[in-house]
Amino acid sequence: MSDAKIINDPVFGFIKIPRGLLYDIVRHSLFQRLNRINQLGLASVVYPGARHTRFQHSLGAFYLMSEAILSLQQKGNFIFDSEAEAVEAAILMHDIGHGPFSHVLENTLISGISHEDISLMMMEQMNRDLGGQLNLAIAIFKDEYPKRFLHQLISSQLDMDRLDYLRRDSFFTGVTEGNIGSARIIKMLNVVDDRLVVEQKGIYSLENYLTTRRLMYWQVYLHKTAVGYEKVLVNMLTRAKDLARQGKSVFASPALSFFLYNDIDATHFDEQALLMYEELDDSDIWSAMKAWKHSDDKILSTLATDMLDRHIFRVEVYEEPVPQERIDELQERIARQMGIDRSDAHYMMSLNTIQKDMYSIDDDSIDILYKDGTIRDISQASEILNVALLSKKVRKYYLCYQLTSS
Repeated sequence: MSDAKIINDPVFGFIKIPRGLLYDIVRHSLFQRLNRINQLGLASVVYPGARHTRFQHSLGAFYLMSEAILSLQQKGNFIFDSEAEAVEAAILMHDIGHGPFSHVLENTLISGISHEDISLMMMEQMNRDLGGQLNLAIAIFKDEYPKRFLHQLISSQLDMDRLDYLRRDSFFTGVTEGNIGSARIIKMLNVVDDRLVVEQKGIYSLENYLTTRRLMYWQVYLHKTAVGYEKVLVNMLTRAKDLARQGKSVFASPALSFFLYNDIDATHFDEQALLMYEELDDSDIWSAMKAWKHSDDKILSTLATDMLDRHIFRVEVYEEPVPQERIDELQERIARQMGIDRSDAHYMMSLNTIQKDMYSIDDDSIDILYKDGTIRDISQASEILNVALLSKKVRKYYLCYQLTSS
């Protein structure tokens, strides 16, 4: 009997999952749920190939983690087998708390609790199911373990999570510029004074990684069409929740219904809320939409139809905050066109400020190790990327709205 399960991954080829704890995690229902959640939410509205799942991404991040551990061990960094297994377990589980359509639910159906908080709650539950075998993995995940560099491999500005999603999202969207040299970056990793560093030879791969990350954010993750489509979804869920609050009957699966009819925040996220959340995946929302399309509520039916038939909010991108007069004028026109109250026009529009930098100077830095043993931050080490360029916050104002004609 083989001591590992082998999965054929389109990005990295064969991924071996050893039998035992790691395989038990992959078989667990909470991990299997990730098969039903798309990694890129609604990006497939622009890139039809982007239908890969959080399950695939988690396996990819696990593969990169096992490669990184092997590379670090070969350079003489002492990592116990138990630590290697624990950090691999932690990266496998890092995303289990995600809800349908990635981050959309975090501010619509629930509030004040992040998917990271929920991931931790689910890990604790899996730990109980697996008889306490995840204690070390959870300690590393929470950065409560003495070897801090293990946590950096899971969560930092150069972690296995990012290395996988950039490669994978580039592959499935077809945005070839996003293809980073993850294998080379991993080979260049080392540890000095309990911190991850990148050897000097890896500096060009790092520059490529940082510029690629910026490109992928503006070209894929924050593409204005995908943002416009996501806002339709957010407003549709907000409208459904508001109708539920008014005591109206809103069709939904039991899990979705729970979050529509209850106000769930951090203080109310109890065992029942967690159980309901674990039942939620993308299909709950899609099936509800198909019913909402026929709702007698004009706003809900319009938004559900928009989602199903790919009628996307128009998007105007501004460099400066959007003038109030423009917003007032739009609300007037939307109310008139749809025959709804002006006070309800906000469901048919959305105003968002989006900002992103390539690299955060204040965050966990990316350190470059020189041959003479000196260490410098990437912002000082790079010839082409200086501090000002790397940490420049690009801020854009997105005005999304629906009008049937101009």
